[in-house]
Amino acid sequence: MALYTLPELPYDYSALAPVISPEIIELHHDKHHATYVRGANDTVEQLAEARDKESWGSVNGLEKNLAFHLSGHILHSIYWRNMTGPKDGGGQPTAADGLGDLADAITESFGSFAGFKAQLSRAAATTQGSGWGVLAHEPLSGRLIVEQVYDHQGNVGQGSTPVLVFDAWEHAFYLQYKNQKADFVEAMWAVVDWQDVARRYAAAKERGDSLLLRP
Repeated sequence: MALYTLPELPYDYSALAPVISPEIIELHHDKHHATYVRGANDTVEQLAEARDKESWGSVNGLEKNLAFHLSGHILHSIYWRNMTGPKDGGGQPTAADGLGDLADAITESFGSFAGFKAQLSRAAATTQGSGWGVLAHEPLSGRLIVEQVYDHQGNVGQGSTPVLVFDAWEHAFYLQYKNQKADFVEAMWAVVDWQDVARRYAAAKERGDSLLLRP
């Protein structure tokens, strides 16, 4: 039985237009994300076979493959839920919308929403090669941080929890935005679902550093 399954989209392919075209959503979800799910399951099976045969010559490559595919699956699963249609998304979290805790955390961590937006935009747009810009809750300090993720893994504070992710791989935007990655990142702000981000932040904050050892 497969350990990982491709989640259904919470909206139809056209829901994020004109920010993201239906064609991109369909290819991105049904092909690219599905590949990461399949890769994670295949690698788990290969590791089981290696254990059974006590054959460890390929373990380094298999562990890297598992991290790559599993992280891709997790990040994409967050990505789809982080977005909603332009009529309901965008703007910024406010107390009037019941998002005061998230709004306060952003201000405390980055000085202002504008400062946070600029940092996450630049982190996503300047990721070398393929990667992500990520807003994450860092449990030891209790603050929000921006991470620049290469491929699906690098530059991540261990134990931090992603709450908002911007996919900056070419497959996320190239059919529509060509090589203008920064334009795609800027457009993404119009479809951020702050309600979803706030729920993820609240869950991460509640968990806190209970899974980490304090120094």
